Amino acid sequence: MPLPQGVVCFDKPGLLWRETLESLKVDGTDHSVRVLVVDDFEPWQNFVSATLQKQQELRIIGRVCDGLAAVRTAEELHPDLVLLDIGLPSLNGIEAARRIRKVSPASKILFVSENRSVDLVEKALETGAGGYVTKANAGSELLLAIKLVLRGKRFISAGLAEHFLVATTLSTTAETVLSWAVTLISGIR
Repeated sequence: MPLPQGVVCFDKPGLLWRETLESLKVDGTDHSVRVLVVDDFEPWQNFVSATLQKQQELRIIGRVCDGLAAVRTAEELHPDLVLLDIGLPSLNGIEAARRIRKVSPASKILFVSENRSVDLVEKALETGAGGYVTKANAGSELLLAIKLVLRGKRFISAGLAEHFLVATTLSTTAETVLSWAVTLISGIR
């Protein structure tokens, strides 16, 4: 499946998209959110591309399959959003995220991975990423996660959120409590 060209019509833009786009207006003109997709499994890239191309507000500007290419591409293109897997060749996603934050600090990062290890998720989020979506839940959570991360909110897949709510509640550090605003999607449709 080739990289999508142009913009595909979006059927029902939601309020969150309109709010997100208000912050992207320059001289009264709307600009689409530029997305870099980083995953070493081509069928997964195709799924993400097909999902995102249905949203007129999102434009895929690159697809790469390893961590070093992700860093180079982010430095060159300065995407608004990087969808980043963790298990990548040449450089894992966590280290790639650290480097992307240095070469393209305005880029928001959303991890999309099959890994459910709480320790690994914590390490991923410590890079400054805006969220973490498990691939198993991406069909129902990816677009919501993108919307929230673009608004500067934190998103964690429902299957992992319970751990982070408990960890946050038990924390004695106010900074930790404030930094882990978790969105639960159960019941949201």
